Amino acid sequence: MNMPTARSTLAALRAEIAALERGGRAALAAAVAFGDPRIDGRLAGGGLTLSAWHEFAGEGQELETGAAGAAFVARLAAPLAARGELLWVVRRDDLHAPGLASLGFPAARLIQVCARDDGEVLAVLEDALRTKGIVAAFGEVETVDLTSGRRLQLACEQGGAVGFVLRRRPYGGLARTETGTAAATRWRLAPAPSEPQAGEPGLGPQRWRVTLERSRGGRTGAWILEAVEEDDVAHPFRLVAELADRDVAAPLRLAG
Repeated sequence: MNMPTARSTLAALRAEIAALERGGRAALAAAVAFGDPRIDGRLAGGGLTLSAWHEFAGEGQELETGAAGAAFVARLAAPLAARGELLWVVRRDDLHAPGLASLGFPAARLIQVCARDDGEVLAVLEDALRTKGIVAAFGEVETVDLTSGRRLQLACEQGGAVGFVLRRRPYGGLARTETGTAAATRWRLAPAPSEPQAGEPGLGPQRWRVTLERSRGGRTGAWILEAVEEDDVAHPFRLVAELADRDVAAPLRLAG
């Protein structure tokens, strides 16, 4: 009479522990939120879903705007460093650690790898996303085909890490136009004019023109975002303006 009761109790305890573990992981690693419902509301997970990879591409000539995407992604991913190590794979050895630190990105937690070509970047990125202790991995490539994209997604799911793919041409030129991707979200970034703060001389905080071109399970959108320069903030961006659909392809005009 006691054995079935003990077994059922043990099974119930195991189920409860499993539920708590699942809930804890969900609470810890759900999404990287922007902190504004006008953006997070367009993303299926209320932010950039972890255990997935996300694609970012710049606008214009690589040598003129290439740093804008890296700066944006570094700020976005900086809060993840409290959870583990970060790995960044480059083709061209131009990732400046002191510059990342000035953006609030914890360069001391960063592992840098320089790869020979796109294939090697994707292979290292895939391995990193599967590695225990790596919470986020960044890869700079010119393009990601659907097969490689699916492999990256599987690696994210297996390792529980988030992937950031920065589409860039490491030796200049215009970025390629892509028609398909396996990424959970696809973004296009461009620098935007800053505005001085009231009563402060010089340039204002860095700004980006941010276009969400694809959002699996969500909606697209476009915004002007500004860097929040205070220390220890939960969300590193402030929404300056939400752009209407007709403005997505138009030249940027901000009211003075």
